[in-house]
Amino acid sequence: MARGRHKSKGALIDPSKFINKVVVTEDQSVFVPEHNFTDFLIDAKLKQAIINKGYISPMPIQDRTIPYILKGQDVVGIANTGTGKTAAFLIPLINKVLGNNKEQVLIVVPTRELAQQIDEELKGFSKGMRIFSVCCVGGAPIGKQLRDLRYENQFIIGTPGRLKDLIERKAINLSRFKSVVLDEADRMLDMGFINDMRYVMSLMSKPRHTLFFSATLNPVIEKLIGEFLNNPVRISVKTGDTAQNVEQDVVRLKQGDNKLDVLHDLLNQKELSKVLIFGRTKHGVEKLSKMLVQRGFKAESIHGNKNQSHRQRALASFKSSQIQILVATDVAARGLDIADVSHVINYDIPETYEDYVHRIGRTGRGHKKGKALTFIE
Repeated sequence: MARGRHKSKGALIDPSKFINKVVVTEDQSVFVPEHNFTDFLIDAKLKQAIINKGYISPMPIQDRTIPYILKGQDVVGIANTGTGKTAAFLIPLINKVLGNNKEQVLIVVPTRELAQQIDEELKGFSKGMRIFSVCCVGGAPIGKQLRDLRYENQFIIGTPGRLKDLIERKAINLSRFKSVVLDEADRMLDMGFINDMRYVMSLMSKPRHTLFFSATLNPVIEKLIGEFLNNPVRISVKTGDTAQNVEQDVVRLKQGDNKLDVLHDLLNQKELSKVLIFGRTKHGVEKLSKMLVQRGFKAESIHGNKNQSHRQRALASFKSSQIQILVATDVAARGLDIADVSHVINYDIPETYEDYVHRIGRTGRGHKKGKALTFIE
């Protein structure tokens, strides 16, 4: 699969890159937002919904982008994962739909889990507002999606492959859509969706309102920005490759150490309350999850061989803390936003440093602290 950039293999990543001790300093660069949510020129019902969710001060990406999106300008947002970008685009787009309920918005994302999370957040913000959405993702029954698409939906949220399939079946007519969000565009490139993205964008109406979010910039991404957006405002709130509030360290295995026993002892420590463990292969992840259950841990796995309902059940159990441990492959965990993950453990070294950055971004989200541990043999 064309990756769009050269990446070094996991075995070649310098282990020192996995260590970043958090130094507690005075908050010299505390972000001071220019706005409160109540300052934004949005519908009173939406303001109330934001208050009901307990939001007061916008996070940096929200503070910077919402005013431009409200004005209808194209936006390129460069932000680390976990920085609140979903609300940054949903709030102004819901406001747009409240102003005209014939308005239709397409949101394109790399994974089904991310699509479902955005759909959940959309429903949370727009409760009681008669705003309807449909989630169009692979791995879920297409029949239900086809039925749901017969109704008026102001928002369609989906993955590129399934959207293309539904467009080809004439279930979605993109010429009616005036707004589009491309979220985690760099991940979509990594996963080989570039042609599907181009196909979808080629069928959108013009002029249109395009919002493009990515954690990284590279020549391929820049080319897409040039193709898809019209004179965009660029907003970057990226604070370096890895989340600032994730303490990173390694677990060095000595000769004779049993890797599973070392992991077992780690997981028995009280502070490891909600742990996401990454493995390299689907088979390895499934095996590790079963071995942890045999040892008395509450664990589940998500990977590409698990069907959609299994993955959703595992995620729901982890989110609600019914289980302590979720073992995952990189692809299955893309875009996951789970609150209060205390630790990320790289049981297998990631294939690339970018995969590492993505993995550890599952903890220390928002303003919370997290810890990442990488096994080195």
